[in-house]
Formats: sequence, structure tokens, C-alpha cells
Amino acid sequence: MEIIKYQEKYKDQIIDLILHIQNEEAKINLSIEEQPDLLNITEFYEKDGGQFWLAIDKDDVIGTIGFMNYGNNNAVLKKFFVRADCRKKKVGLALYETLYIYLKENGYKQILLDTPSVAKQAHSFYEKAGFRKIVKSQLPFSYDYPDRDSLLYLLSI
Repeated sequence: MEIIKYQEKYKDQIIDLILHIQNEEAKINLSIEEQPDLLNITEFYEKDGGQFWLAIDKDDVIGTIGFMNYGNNNAVLKKFFVRADCRKKKVGLALYETLYIYLKENGYKQILLDTPSVAKQAHSFYEKAGFRKIVKSQLPFSYDYPDRDSLLYLLSI
């Protein structure tokens, strides 16, 4: 397995992986139309200083993680997904460490994320990594997230 920066040739695999986890595993029923960032990762992530990484195994996408730059040293973690059969292989940890090191080395001070309330395994991961749960009134900057049953987490770097 290797962690690489986004490459367009993996776009369809990324979409398939994320939609499968969101809709088949988590049952949150998000369409691709509700996630325009997946259709143009370069525009939504990289253009404004964010990044998007892939975990690749034998040319298959087994995980994703990205962040959007919200200015003033603020990042929003997005699209952190790992294929079910790879979750015990520390793929998620490798992706998260790649993101965290990049943010720390580039002067970011906070990471915000929203996650579906049903994603209990993800909540556990975030809490072990030092994120604290917050409510919308505690948002440190303006951030619109999908209107669904989501939890917010914040980490100071």
C-alpha cells in the first residue's frame, strides 16, 4: 500500500468507494449530485490550497482523505474513507498521519470535520486522535455542512 496525492485516473474508483461506504454501509443516502467536490477534486480541494490523498494497493483505491483550506490556518477534513476489508490494516491511520503531518508542517492550527452520527467507528477514531466534539455554535469559523444528522469535531494542532 502507498499513499499518493490525487490523480485523475482514480476518479471513478474514488466515487465508487465513497458512495458505497456512504450508502451501502452507513445508509445515509447521499447522491453524487449532493457532493460536487467528488466530480472535480482539483477544483474543490487543490485550487485553494487543500489536498486530497489516496491509499492505493495494486492500483486499487482502498482509502481517501482530503482537506479544504478555510483560510487563517483552518482546515476542514473531508472524504476520509477506507474500504471495509482494509480497515484493520492501519490504512486509515496512514492516511490521517499524512494529512496531519502536512497540516502541521504548513502552519495550520485547527482541523474541523463533520461526520454522520451513525459513523460510530469514525467517532472513536477521531476521539482517540484528540478531536473534541463541538456544537454548531462553537464553530471557530463559518462552515456550512450538509443538513443531515451530523456531528462536528475540532482538533487544535
